[in-house]
Amino acid sequence: MSLSLIVAVCVGPACRSNQDTSPAVGTAEVSLARNRVAQGSPVDLTYRFKLTSDLTQLKNQKVFVHIVDADEELMWTDDHDPPTPTSTWKAGQTVEYTRTMFVPMYPYVGAAKVIAGLYEGGSNLRVKLGNEDRGDRSYKLADFELLPQTENVYLIYKDGWHPAEVAPDNPSTEWKWTRKEASVAFRNPKRDSTFILQMDNPSHSPGAANEVEIRIGDQSLGTVPVSADEAPVRKFALTAAQLGTGDMVEIRLVANRTFVPALEPSIKSSDARELGVRVFHAFIQPGS
Repeated sequence: MSLSLIVAVCVGPACRSNQDTSPAVGTAEVSLARNRVAQGSPVDLTYRFKLTSDLTQLKNQKVFVHIVDADEELMWTDDHDPPTPTSTWKAGQTVEYTRTMFVPMYPYVGAAKVIAGLYEGGSNLRVKLGNEDRGDRSYKLADFELLPQTENVYLIYKDGWHPAEVAPDNPSTEWKWTRKEASVAFRNPKRDSTFILQMDNPSHSPGAANEVEIRIGDQSLGTVPVSADEAPVRKFALTAAQLGTGDMVEIRLVANRTFVPALEPSIKSSDARELGVRVFHAFIQPGS
């Protein structure tokens, strides 16, 4: 997790003015799909960079995204590489993409802000943009309201799940491993909805799953690949007819195969669990 800081030390007459006189590479905008977002839920953010007509070639930059509360206290970050490397951005171009951010559980509800900008991954030096500067080449680009988790559809993790695990270097990153099949249940919203899923399989073992079928009842919502290199957010449309008329709905994840780390000599692990795929987030988002 990078806070992407730039620190400068100045001595002498030049310090009488701290104005940043270097040219801006462009301006940035961020818009949220909705302005009231519950903890634990996903939200789509659209990023738009409008580059100046005299832009010289950029190095490969990362986008830093800091979410702060009403008192400007940092709550979490979503730093990332833009889908199109900044080294390929051209003068006068508008670069736009949408990224799904999962809001972590955080002990705060109320007004929140999106602070963002660009920085060099190696040096952490920030790039100047033409937006109103907060003093450190960071820019407030959006406001939203953070709501409690009770606004969400509650998911019940039923059969086929191992206990939750947390990344040792980042307590906000949590996942559950499946066995070959795993199911989640939820109260039927009885209207068109979306099932949102983020998963991967970090193992390069020959027996590790490389695809998962998503099923609701006897219907397949599709089969998607999983890999060790990325954990994309996937969305599955659910019609009210597919959800049926019952009070509860169950969705199953079926891995094409499983592996046991303790039985893989190359892994050198004592973990004797049967592992399917690693799921970071599963979420039901009812339609409006």
